[in-house]
Amino acid sequence: MDKKIETFLTVCRTMNYREAAEQLHLTQPAVTKQIQALEAEYGAKLFRYDGRRLHKTDQGLILESYAHSLEYNYQEMQLAMQEKERLHVKIGATKTIGDYVIAPAIVNYLKDPSHEITLIVDNTVQLLKGIDDGELDFAIVEGRFDKNRYSYQLMRNEPFIGIAAPSCAIFEKKREQLPENKVKFEDLFGETIIVREKGSGTRELFERDLESLGFSLDSFARVVELSSFILIRSAVREGVGISFVYQSVVKDEAGFEHFLVDGMQRHHEFNIVSLRNTKARHYADKFLSDAGLLNK
Repeated sequence: MDKKIETFLTVCRTMNYREAAEQLHLTQPAVTKQIQALEAEYGAKLFRYDGRRLHKTDQGLILESYAHSLEYNYQEMQLAMQEKERLHVKIGATKTIGDYVIAPAIVNYLKDPSHEITLIVDNTVQLLKGIDDGELDFAIVEGRFDKNRYSYQLMRNEPFIGIAAPSCAIFEKKREQLPENKVKFEDLFGETIIVREKGSGTRELFERDLESLGFSLDSFARVVELSSFILIRSAVREGVGISFVYQSVVKDEAGFEHFLVDGMQRHHEFNIVSLRNTKARHYADKFLSDAGLLNK
């Protein structure tokens, strides 16, 4: 792969010329010279400074997207030239999907002794970074991502619901006063809201729905942040607060009251995401087929 592209990607990852030079075992002027050569070649500025902080330009972002695909394809080409078949697939999944949606499929996939995988469960932001850095072939994610930047395929639409303990004050009203267990956000603001960490798809979607109606997390009596679904489920079941999760997290388990909120989106997408113009999509399709996830 063109050394200038390799240098460019290293600067993109570090956003610091000095750190990029150290990683590449080059001098800082040599790194600067290679970036300048790329800028001359493409007739566009790739980085700019805002004060002392380095930023990618719009053209830099475009080149970065193509460069990630080039880097991935270069590694695939090396295997092809050595006539080696890649048996190991690197998969990412957000916590809801990794822990509650595809776990049985992973087990089914591994029943074939020729299948080898690495599965990373993390939030959407970190998984997209893993795709960009070539650490993942593809990821199955909830939440928003730049659909112009990545190749993607809808796996399924999943119900997004509120959960509370049956003893929660919201449900002290008679059932007939809550058709379809539907409430207004204003009915919830006296409660403790339990959310995932920043960067998680679940939290981003919930905050986006709140903002669309003119509210924020600060509208609730108390905000508790827990990254573990096990802890979230336990806290809700014990009446500590309410939360919003995908239906797969609780399914039909006892100990939870399910509810909907007026004006809140009821379903969200689970998408398979990979780099554009690479063989990663082939690995994703093969995994879905072999794991029995197609058309589910």
